[in-house]
Amino acid sequence: MSIKFNLKNAVAVLSIALFSISMSAKAGDVYDYIKLDNEILIATDANWAPFSYIDDDGVMQGFDVEVGREIAKRMGVEARFITPAWDVITAGNWNMRWDVSVGSMTPTASRSEVLNFPATYYYTPAAFAVHEDSTLTVPQLSGKTICTTAASTWEMYLQGDLDMLNAPAFTYDVTPGTITSLVDGAACLDDVRLGAGVRNDGMMDSLPMILAAIDADYPIKVLGDPGFYEPLSLATDKGNDDPELDAELARIITEMQKDYTLSLLSIQHFKNADGSSEDYTVAY
Repeated sequence: MSIKFNLKNAVAVLSIALFSISMSAKAGDVYDYIKLDNEILIATDANWAPFSYIDDDGVMQGFDVEVGREIAKRMGVEARFITPAWDVITAGNWNMRWDVSVGSMTPTASRSEVLNFPATYYYTPAAFAVHEDSTLTVPQLSGKTICTTAASTWEMYLQGDLDMLNAPAFTYDVTPGTITSLVDGAACLDDVRLGAGVRNDGMMDSLPMILAAIDADYPIKVLGDPGFYEPLSLATDKGNDDPELDAELARIITEMQKDYTLSLLSIQHFKNADGSSEDYTVAY
């Protein structure tokens, strides 16, 4: 009995030791493991059209998804998508659950403490939206209840503490009375569509997302000019820092910019209010 117990413990200790060694090895060689596994694990959103979403056949679609697939193709590996909550992605310390975020993340000073931003791949405006029956103007949103995504740059803006890196200057034009922070923009859309002032007086999100919702017959409208413009980047985890991976991602994005792949994907997925296509890869 004693021998079995000791053997069991020895196996457990050995397993933990081997696991720790494996984790340590991967921590500095993420790119090598991607190539060895022939697979890159990409974190993105499951419910944020037209950037990333799951279609009726259960397949991931959208601009970020296509960018992720193209990165994998040029890296010579397969793409597998992971869909954790946004606040989990931005918090860093991924513990190798995924290799890269291709999820339209804005580099900020606070995020840069835990994440690397190897390449900016496009730029979008952040906008306000209200129910189509609302009579509010942008200045009148101050003191009102505004919905947005938790841990997003829009939430930071509404809180008055947006610390973007390498972005155009902006001003805080709205100071909400209450900020309703939900899991994603789709949840805010579902609230705002109920009617002006029913749950929220308005919402803030990416302009392409709001326009896509209008195109999908959500009873909302864009309000005023964009609140700010944001650069959007790939992100990797400082906890598993791998300069080789970051350099390879930067190389691929530069290549996709030069051969217009990113522009073509933007034109394919993003539309203006009048139905014309939009190339968001051009910096503001």
